[in-house]
Amino acid sequence: MKINQKYINSVVRKALLEDISPNGDLTTDLIFSKNKVIKAKIIAKQSGIISGLDFCKAAFKIIGKETVFKKKIKDGKKIKKNKIIAEIKAKTKTILTAERTALNFLNHASGISTITNQFVKKVKKKTKICCTRKTTPNLRLLEKYAVKKGGGYNHRFNLSDEILIKENHLRSCVNIKNLIYKAIKTKKIVTVEIENLNQLKQILGLRFSRILFDNMTLKNVKKGIELCKENYETEYSGNATLKNIGKISRTGINRISVGSLTHSAKSFDSSLLI
Repeated sequence: MKINQKYINSVVRKALLEDISPNGDLTTDLIFSKNKVIKAKIIAKQSGIISGLDFCKAAFKIIGKETVFKKKIKDGKKIKKNKIIAEIKAKTKTILTAERTALNFLNHASGISTITNQFVKKVKKKTKICCTRKTTPNLRLLEKYAVKKGGGYNHRFNLSDEILIKENHLRSCVNIKNLIYKAIKTKKIVTVEIENLNQLKQILGLRFSRILFDNMTLKNVKKGIELCKENYETEYSGNATLKNIGKISRTGINRISVGSLTHSAKSFDSSLLI
């Protein structure tokens, strides 16, 4: 998965404007030698999986075209505490002005990749760890990219990608089967969310792609998987954590969607040193 550079520049420019509008970097403007070219290093303050380096680089390049940004590691690779993530050569004012925006992107993405990788390590190889649409507005592409770099998988990117028939859709229609028939005709991937085994029994035999077990007991999830008889891809959602993810995986489920990968990931810890 590669992110278009135009998108990266657009998102980073908005973040930089948020930081320097309307009067620029008032503190850095006070420095006499602000145009002097200097070197800086971004250091990992913890171990984890790095991602978001192109966003980090863009922040410096947009502020100062003279910037030379050298990656010391690739996105998706594990780094150990105190190791160098990247080296920067640029004017003092470029480094000081872009620093926080650059690190915000790097640390946010790397935090997502790191926690995703922790989830991936706790499940059976058969089980895919998937993110959801519970993302930061306007940063979905970055966050889903970070999930993949951590070894996870992307659920649908947005509402036009796949069909996911959830609880409120079912409550909004009279005939569940008719809704599913309509969905199948679109030839899109169709997922139907169920909350109990009775709902599952009503739709078994209909030819759609995936059944999502939502907040069901693991005992009933196992029974549901047996009823599916490999006719459907299976998925679980509902408060999956690092503590219970292994148990969920052992039910034989194909996928586990984890909203916390994107909505609650702790920021990676790194710092820039001149």
